[in-house]
Amino acid sequence: MSITALIIDDEQLAREELEYLLREEEDIDVLANGRNGIEAVELIQAHHPDVVFLDVQMPGLDGFAVLKRLIELRNGGHGNGEPLPQIVFATAFDQYAVRAFDVNAIDYLLKPFDHARVMQALDRVRQRFHEAPPNEIHASAEEERPRPDSTGTRIEALLKLMEQQQAGAKPPSPHLQSGKIVLQAQSRLLLIDQKEICYAAIDEGTITVATPTLEGQSKCRTLEELLDLLDPAIFWRAHRSYVVNINHIREVVPWFKSSYQLRMADKKQTEIPVSRAQTRRLRELFKL
Repeated sequence: MSITALIIDDEQLAREELEYLLREEEDIDVLANGRNGIEAVELIQAHHPDVVFLDVQMPGLDGFAVLKRLIELRNGGHGNGEPLPQIVFATAFDQYAVRAFDVNAIDYLLKPFDHARVMQALDRVRQRFHEAPPNEIHASAEEERPRPDSTGTRIEALLKLMEQQQAGAKPPSPHLQSGKIVLQAQSRLLLIDQKEICYAAIDEGTITVATPTLEGQSKCRTLEELLDLLDPAIFWRAHRSYVVNINHIREVVPWFKSSYQLRMADKKQTEIPVSRAQTRRLRELFKL
């Protein structure tokens, strides 16, 4: 029995890449693909797939808005009691959001797609598909197939968790309001305007902050703690060990296997790697 799938992604290359990988598997039947959230809702209602590979970040309705709409249709009596399909997110979200997916047993793929990771996600889809209880049946014109009965619960729990995270966002820090960051340089404590910061890097628990003219150490224990003090409009976590000021990127350097490095505007012209998970964000920032 084949597992039916939809692919929803606003990037044509991403759709084509994922469809190519899925079609290599004999038991996966790709029914269609869509370019945005509106098409996602329409295709899911039309095809009733077993699994949807859903991009999180799309114009209009994003991935979470698609799920909210499907739940509203189901709860409003317009979904004909149809269980929600399994969801595999395609995402470049940071590790905190990814942990939210893990807690609710919802799978995710980081872009660009890795063949081994896609196969791992498919193995999880197969396991849940075949573990569906016998009384959870989806009738179609061609056959009857088991459907996972807990997907809707997991999705609703994830959406609730994401809403709680957004509602519980910390108020602006007084350090952010002042625009100043304290750095220790040798025996001196310097007040630095955060707009002057080129990047921050963590190594063995020590955070080094560089400006065009100097380097110092932050008293923050983690990059997450430092990011709470910085303006999110200009500071971006390009790698798990680096935060960069996008206004101090001197050059984007193509690297191996479609990856990139950033050459910064500090006095050493430091080169900083961009993680695979953040490559899409880089392309969005600079229209690559």
